Amino acid sequence: MNSKFVSLLLFVLLPLAVAADTVWLDSLDLSNLRQGFGTAQVNRSMRETPLSIAGTKFERGVGTHANSTLWLNLGGGSEKFTATVGLDDAANGTGSVVFRILGDGKKLFESEVMKPGMPGKKVDLNLRGVRSLLLQVADGGDGIDYDHGDWADAQFLVTGAPPRAIPILAEEPIVLTPRPGPAPRINGPTIYGCRPAHPFLYRVPAQGDRPMKFSAKGLPVTLKLDATTGVITGPTPPSGEYAVTLQAVNKHGKSRRLFHIVSGDTLALTPPMGWNHWYAHYARVTDKMMREAADIMLRTGMADVGYQFVNIDDCWMNAPKHDDPLRVGPLRDSHGNLIPNRHFPDMRGLTDYIHAKGLKAGTYISPGPFTCAGFAGSLGHEAQDAKQFADWGFDFLKYDWCSYGQVADGKEPAATKYPSFGHGNPALDVYTYPYRLMGDLLKQQDRDIVYNLCQYGMGNVWEWGEAVGGHCWRTAGDLGFELDRIFEVALRNVEHRIWSRPGSWNDPDYLQIGWIGNAAANGLPKACPITPNEQYAYMSLWALMASPLFFSGDMTKLDEFTLNVLCNPEVIDVNQDAVGQSAAVSMIDESTFIMVKDLEDGSKAVGLFNRGEFPSDVSVNWSLVGLRGKHVVRDLWRQKNLGIFDNEFKAPVPRRGVVLVRIERASR
Repeated sequence: MNSKFVSLLLFVLLPLAVAADTVWLDSLDLSNLRQGFGTAQVNRSMRETPLSIAGTKFERGVGTHANSTLWLNLGGGSEKFTATVGLDDAANGTGSVVFRILGDGKKLFESEVMKPGMPGKKVDLNLRGVRSLLLQVADGGDGIDYDHGDWADAQFLVTGAPPRAIPILAEEPIVLTPRPGPAPRINGPTIYGCRPAHPFLYRVPAQGDRPMKFSAKGLPVTLKLDATTGVITGPTPPSGEYAVTLQAVNKHGKSRRLFHIVSGDTLALTPPMGWNHWYAHYARVTDKMMREAADIMLRTGMADVGYQFVNIDDCWMNAPKHDDPLRVGPLRDSHGNLIPNRHFPDMRGLTDYIHAKGLKAGTYISPGPFTCAGFAGSLGHEAQDAKQFADWGFDFLKYDWCSYGQVADGKEPAATKYPSFGHGNPALDVYTYPYRLMGDLLKQQDRDIVYNLCQYGMGNVWEWGEAVGGHCWRTAGDLGFELDRIFEVALRNVEHRIWSRPGSWNDPDYLQIGWIGNAAANGLPKACPITPNEQYAYMSLWALMASPLFFSGDMTKLDEFTLNVLCNPEVIDVNQDAVGQSAAVSMIDESTFIMVKDLEDGSKAVGLFNRGEFPSDVSVNWSLVGLRGKHVVRDLWRQKNLGIFDNEFKAPVPRRGVVLVRIERASR
């Protein structure tokens, strides 16, 4: 036989002789798998039952919960990937998921929306030459409830280096927001709502070196301004609008800002801003923590860009039982008044402390018999509690549905004193009744109390929240520690944009960056799991949607990067704009979209977003946002003009990131 022919034959046949190994997905290190809830399960479902899709059982695989991502380094050594994917039978709900597989940045597979009872979808991919693989389970467009996605019988055929699960590429926490200069800069809203004859309290937010001298031209005679602290106090003037020019001066310069005081019946003319303890401290909250948070709000400069509320969430009352004996005791005194637990010995003293700094204080309770954490609720004592909150000096109330569901279902004995709602799918008045009741009571108090309806969007609360006295309302469930959903939550929230206006705000939950706790485990705070670019996108989304800006991380662990995300005054100006518009969305493709918000001065704030797993160029055409001609584009995070653009602006947007700009007509 010809030697050249033999050599050629060996060259062809040798690769076929290389043994192919099977590497199961469930055998890999899954600690790098990120998902929306819980922990990925090996060879079982999220409910720790055998993997099962439409009645078919599988011995091996990975059970996940949307939204989940797993990055794999294949190194070119994998020949094939096979699996059966679908919604696990044990989900026992209305879940829906979509499976996607990307290889080296290109989509290799995407399932239809998989729903309960649908047969599993077969996956059979040729991976020759592919070096990186991304396995995703996304929600089906209706939230992540019951979204238990299975990668069943998932395996790689390997002839070279085995696949390795890897973490998402690390990002440097680059600080984009320039440090404030030494000269004064007055920040905050240009319009402020209040009710006549009620106590008025407003601290002028101003950056710059102290000492600083404040003044106010056109300030109503009933009010006085402390020239050293910039705190305005006194009784609110009679109904009307008062145009005030605020001024701050130090040795480096001066700053002026128009400030319209609107005395009438509408509070929260711009989205409220502040801090809430929940996602940092849960049931560990104390009076000391709240006072410390107020101190830090001033010391870090948060108050200088407009954060003003210092809000207690659940667990300040007594509970019938709790692991902490200092939180257990009688729920009310002999007169029916709420009794704070022993971690809160002086509620009036606490609010006085916060008010003395020019800040405002908020509190929390449920319309049901108990709060979500099992502490005293307001059921049957609504009028008494509203008065108590006002007497204590609170300026904000979060009213959390929680155990009121027992009343609505008729299961709570006290429900006999309330309207009969029936069972099953309740009528709208089930949702409106407790909130209207408390809303009317708050209006009767002798102080302004901003009213937050926390009932997770039930009954389309955005359609009636204002009518029952609310100023802001949750539009969905808790974000918790599952922050991979920020884009999806924002896109659903913005669907209700027509209901957003001064005094009426859609609330998709708090800003959870920096150090936050684990809601499921009531755990101590740890660094939030989302990347720096995701944190910039998070704040940009909330600013564009005109959502309340409540930070809920650990105030004692604020670092330079977190403060730069929270405290960019040009980004906050977008949120606090007097028009009160929630941005409109234009989807470009499944990964990229823009959000456009009209501003009071005629300019537009535009967010270019990329929720995909790879960088992408995103452009905004003037025709899409109602513009013509040459316009100046300013990068709000960097506080830097990018130039004059005609017809279009285009920018590279990082993985799961944003470019946030302000567009205004160029001077002729």
